Amino acid sequence: MHQKNNYTAAFRRAQRATVGALTLLAAATLAAPLQAQTFPVTADQRATAQQVAHQGIPLSELAPQAPDRYVVQRGDTLWGISGLYLRRPWRWPELWGMNLQAIPNPHLIFPGQTLYLEKRGGYARLSTLAAGTPETVRVSPRTRSDSLSDSALPTLQPHLIEPFLVEPLVVDAQTLEHAPRIVATVDQRVLMSSGDRAYARGTAAAPLRVAAGVPRFYRIFRNAVALQDPLSGEVLGYEAQYLGQAELVRSETEAPAADGKATEQVPATVDIRASKEEVRAGDRLLPAPARAFSSYTPRAPQGAVDARVVSIYGSTAVANAAQNQVIAINRGERDGMESGHVLNLLTQGERLKDRTDPAKAIIQLPSESNGMAMVFRTFDRVSYALILDVRNTVRVGDRLVNPR
Repeated sequence: MHQKNNYTAAFRRAQRATVGALTLLAAATLAAPLQAQTFPVTADQRATAQQVAHQGIPLSELAPQAPDRYVVQRGDTLWGISGLYLRRPWRWPELWGMNLQAIPNPHLIFPGQTLYLEKRGGYARLSTLAAGTPETVRVSPRTRSDSLSDSALPTLQPHLIEPFLVEPLVVDAQTLEHAPRIVATVDQRVLMSSGDRAYARGTAAAPLRVAAGVPRFYRIFRNAVALQDPLSGEVLGYEAQYLGQAELVRSETEAPAADGKATEQVPATVDIRASKEEVRAGDRLLPAPARAFSSYTPRAPQGAVDARVVSIYGSTAVANAAQNQVIAINRGERDGMESGHVLNLLTQGERLKDRTDPAKAIIQLPSESNGMAMVFRTFDRVSYALILDVRNTVRVGDRLVNPR
């Protein structure tokens, strides 16, 4: 039996065209959905992208040892395979042949699939079908209940970024202040951890309730730290410190007071299901988000980017970051940043005294390329990026620009 399931349809759509004209489109269009409404992709630009889809990338862009055939292994990542085939891994969409609409979506590449490198007329493309092989889809008679996204190839090593998909939270100044708060503990304990029970209260307008359609699971936060733009000093948002997870097990209620003349507030009951640090009264609760599919396309931004490192995640005392560490940058969704955007890290050129000059003039050394980072989570004005490779340490204030 042959039929097209949802996976096949999505996969075929991803193969039909490419964004090979990314660099050509960069000057005229931006990647963010909000900006795309103002600067739409023109018919000529789309035609250029579709034309390049038929030829792929120049052979000169292939990595020296790019294999003609590769079987995807468990533990592979999209970025790792990009580097296996390309000198500049962010050009993966062009080699793979993705259309403009498919750019933000995962490739739907899975362990066990075979990738074939096709070379024609000085250009190369990658496919899951050997040249001349007809596409045949075999469907098992059993019913699948698991999600394809659970087994699709991740972009980065999951253990490097998964904690940050739930841990850092950038909020405005009022969000945490008005969030439900832990007010007491069992046996008047000062500190709590996983397995402990605590009591919490919401606001008068939004008390904590156990009800259909109302969040039951929460994340626990503390200390919203201001994220300041290193250039302007403007506060871009507040990064809350992640402490753990809690489940709401009983609603807030009211009970008669001891004198029988009034009522008293009875706080909600929460159970701490997991804790990264000890929890205490005053910590805040925010609804836990639904688990997101975190595989996305590594690619260069279509619009020009000139960003700065705002902070190095983990501690305000951390001054330098190395490979596989996470940084916050001063560009977010409103600036067109998207998960999967690859950026070039630049060092801060030092200011020093020219001792060869009799006047001892102060000079500014130029910035130098220092490595690559990939954006994996975005907020309105701030994004988090993973340092993929780096030559020297990364500091607050370092620049990030479009890769070349």
